[in-house]
Amino acid sequence: MKLSANWIRDFVEVKVDDTTLAHDLSSIGIAVEGIEGTGVSTVFETEIGTNRPDAMNHYGVAREASAFYDVPLKPIAPKLPAHSGLAGVTITVEDGRYCPRFTARVLRDVSVKASPSKVVQRLGLLDQRPINNAADATNYVLWEIGKPTHVYDLDLLEGGRIVVRFARAGETLKTLDGVERKLTTEDLVVADARKPVGLAGVMGGFDTMITERTRNILIESAWWDPATIRKVSKRHSLHTDASHRFERGADFESTIVSTDRVAEMILASGGGTLTGDLMDVVVGGRDQAPIVLNLSEVHRILGKALSAQEVLRILSRLGFETVAGRHEGEEFEVTVPSWRLDVEREIDIIEEIARLHGYDRFPNTLPAFAGAVVDLPDARKDEKVRRSLLGLGYDEAVSLTFISEEDARRFSAASALALANPLSAEASVMRTSLVPGMLNMLAYNLNRGTNDVRLFEAGRVYEAVNAHSAEAKRICLGASGRALPLNVLQPSETRPLTFFDLKGDLENLLAAFASEKLHYDADTPDYYHPRRSARAVMDGTVVAQFGQLHPDVASARKLRQDVFVAELFLDRLYEHDLREPRYRALARYPAVERDFSFVFADSVMFEQIDQAVSKLRLGELRSFVPVEIFRGGNVPAGRYSILLRAVFQSTERTLREDEVGRWSEQIIKALQALSGILRS
Repeated sequence: MKLSANWIRDFVEVKVDDTTLAHDLSSIGIAVEGIEGTGVSTVFETEIGTNRPDAMNHYGVAREASAFYDVPLKPIAPKLPAHSGLAGVTITVEDGRYCPRFTARVLRDVSVKASPSKVVQRLGLLDQRPINNAADATNYVLWEIGKPTHVYDLDLLEGGRIVVRFARAGETLKTLDGVERKLTTEDLVVADARKPVGLAGVMGGFDTMITERTRNILIESAWWDPATIRKVSKRHSLHTDASHRFERGADFESTIVSTDRVAEMILASGGGTLTGDLMDVVVGGRDQAPIVLNLSEVHRILGKALSAQEVLRILSRLGFETVAGRHEGEEFEVTVPSWRLDVEREIDIIEEIARLHGYDRFPNTLPAFAGAVVDLPDARKDEKVRRSLLGLGYDEAVSLTFISEEDARRFSAASALALANPLSAEASVMRTSLVPGMLNMLAYNLNRGTNDVRLFEAGRVYEAVNAHSAEAKRICLGASGRALPLNVLQPSETRPLTFFDLKGDLENLLAAFASEKLHYDADTPDYYHPRRSARAVMDGTVVAQFGQLHPDVASARKLRQDVFVAELFLDRLYEHDLREPRYRALARYPAVERDFSFVFADSVMFEQIDQAVSKLRLGELRSFVPVEIFRGGNVPAGRYSILLRAVFQSTERTLREDEVGRWSEQIIKALQALSGILRS
């Protein structure tokens, strides 16, 4: 948000220039990200934390500057003329839980016209459009002290009544933006004797707004329940400057001063009379017990001995009241000001002390260390996998830990953990799989012209198990585009990435772990392509599944090119130790190769062929790999021809021809048992 440097200086006299002021405010948490203009037109572009609504205004920032520079903060004390007559308005709050305080004043015989140039100029610096002197006064007070207020045309309020209630079924309200809104019984409204005239804490009504014909005005300043305002604002998709502050917690004690300040400004610019007493309906309150602050705890947490005088100075400038406790000089009872809803515990007060004392004034020290270095479980394995993926050309990425219920059902059979207060329907449950997040990240890159993408994400997935939750470590790989990057040694169009490229990357990863047997099968979830996906099974346990995303899933997610995904189940994979490199001398005796050409039905997969040969337990068989696959020609439809190569070798002697022939016959019989046809 934008704040005027000159406006801040109205309340605190600081001797530094605007650039230094911006730097110093940033150092205490009021982040000034940019400076525009010069002189009285200097504007700070600030980023205020959502937990600090008290600083979302000029007076709040001036209070911070007062504490930092140790200079007085000028009070806001509106000066109003003596009132006359009776207000002629009654106020009723039906449920004090949602509106514990409602304050109002009545002005009569007011001239509604353009605001004074100073008001217009200051609002203009903040990109606020001037309307008239009454509406501008509410905007001015909002940005001055952070309290949203509202003004009504009193003559348009039926029955001379204000009623704070929930809307009734079927009621509608045309808000100031000109939109006719259908209200529900969950919408908190300000109403007159007959109808709603404002959406509480969000926006006023169109039918009672101030116009040039207005002569009598009702000024409202209330305190609304933050959760209720948040729901109303979200339900109507109506986020305003007022709702932004009420959702985060406004100052309960500021309703009177804000009402009086608006009245003061309207009377000064438009004349009129103040009618009746201040109407202040209080049916609840914010009652927070004092917080005990121990100086010893301040010293322990901050690592520096601050004097009681320095601590009390900082707290006093920020509006905290302190009283010596049981151990005078060492313990204090601290009363939290009404505008600091974010301060609830002793540690919050210590944070305030550290912030205003200056983080750069604390010495750089390391905590004391005793004991041995602890090697975290799986740390070496995590690092090995991560380094391998980076070496293979994958970039590490991070996605949200929340996904939609639909994605949870689509990409996992686990029961999802629902969030009590989700950000949106697309992030309503804890993720049960890393795949949805990976697909979102791939789509983000592909939609922005990055067609060659390789990403990996390491994280946890969550599922509901009976009345408890369970977590599991996973890694997800995502790839799309060309198999090799373009370079001067490659043709302009290199081949696209395929299933086998992903399989090669996965084999590279799994090769780092010791196992007796690693094989692959095709029993993959239905979001994978049925003929271009596989599972990796290590010593009888599935440690990974991978392949091309099913075309229907890719189409539904608007992915316009082939996408490949791999999921590694780290909890299972890490049951295996990292493979220790071992030296093995090259064989002194020659190897013997034998090729076998077979025709198989398409239903016979190489995994079945490999297993059939493995069961023969031929001790001298060093490798058995496919060399070539052929379809078409004189090979019947529904079948394929495959060339298989076996390598035999002994570490003790030269193999005899009859031995190799006998082993070859065994291989042929094993493959013929799979209905394979040996080609001559």
